[in-house]
Amino acid sequence: MTCDWTNPDGRIKLLHGDCMIRMSELQANSVEAIITDPPYGLAFMGKEWDDLSKQKLFHHKWAVQALRVLKPGGFLLACGGTRTYHRMVVAIEDVGFRIRDQLQWIYASGFPKSLDISKSIDKKLGASDQREVIGYQTVPDMTGDNYGQGQREYTQVERTVTKAATEQAQQWEGWGTALKPAFEPICMAQKPLYEKTVAENVMRHGVGGINIDASRIGNEIIPVSEDGNSDSENNEHAGRWPSNIILGCFCENDQHESDCPVYILDKQSGYSQSKRSQLTSKPGTIYGGGAGLPSYTGQYGFNDGGGASRFFYTAKASVSERRGSNHPTVKPVELMKYLVMLVTPPGGTVLDPFCGSGTTLEAAYICGFRAIGIEQDEENLTTIMERHKQMTLELF
Repeated sequence: MTCDWTNPDGRIKLLHGDCMIRMSELQANSVEAIITDPPYGLAFMGKEWDDLSKQKLFHHKWAVQALRVLKPGGFLLACGGTRTYHRMVVAIEDVGFRIRDQLQWIYASGFPKSLDISKSIDKKLGASDQREVIGYQTVPDMTGDNYGQGQREYTQVERTVTKAATEQAQQWEGWGTALKPAFEPICMAQKPLYEKTVAENVMRHGVGGINIDASRIGNEIIPVSEDGNSDSENNEHAGRWPSNIILGCFCENDQHESDCPVYILDKQSGYSQSKRSQLTSKPGTIYGGGAGLPSYTGQYGFNDGGGASRFFYTAKASVSERRGSNHPTVKPVELMKYLVMLVTPPGGTVLDPFCGSGTTLEAAYICGFRAIGIEQDEENLTTIMERHKQMTLELF
């Protein structure tokens, strides 16, 4: 039986067991951030761990423990499914968290699991073998274990395209039951502050803010001079303010394919130019008082061009990140690195109560943080340990 495990330098701790029990063993107010991907409650692939129909208080139970172990002002980021996200968020809020935002990871490369209503009607009427073949379509093979493994690259297979055979089926030609999945929502929640102000809270507990500069988008530099003189000493401001939209890209070598959100967004927006201009303000007075405001002169704007995708962080990923994992919902390392950097202070510890394949732990380790993961599946635990060994070889 797999037991608890700690990596050689002590920065990663892996706890085996039910997260509700293992979190109760952790000290209160002991971790700086919680970043996790709990079950969506869809009975995905018939997995028992994802069937929450008989556990209506499931999210409430783990959220109670998450609130207890998180430091005051610390952030919780929890991924969710589009159909069941609301249940998770309400539970997180009900136990005492403050909902601060919703991030959207837009990847656009999902495949619809939709029922062809016309085919279903013909089958019901016993006319399936009467449907006329009108063409062929090449599609990813997502049947059986292929879909179960959650692959990013599927073997392409040829399927027949048929025409309705009965009058009833003809009326429903082209109708289905599901949209193409293209994004996942991520709940951003915060444990209430114990102090009166954010400033007091961050000084006492070391958490309470979002690391804006570490999460800025792009590397364009804005020079800012206080007096507007180009010969004076300039401050440099890199990258755009992070947003609550994250683009997921699985394309190779920046050659974005037609279903990539970067390609789709840039095609819709077209090319635009961001100009750099002088920003000035004249001396004035504060409303309700007589105090004068100093004048300010500086430069503003990124002076760059391109599609609208440059306004959003793009989390690139590849199939190789799975590292042999059989877990069906592996998140890209780049996505988790971005989330870790967004809400974890320097020297902080990240907790993932639903460790899965260990992506959050790997992301935290690469970014220089400590991490605690909890996982009850022994196969996943073995995968995480092997994954860490491989990651260490690549890093060092």
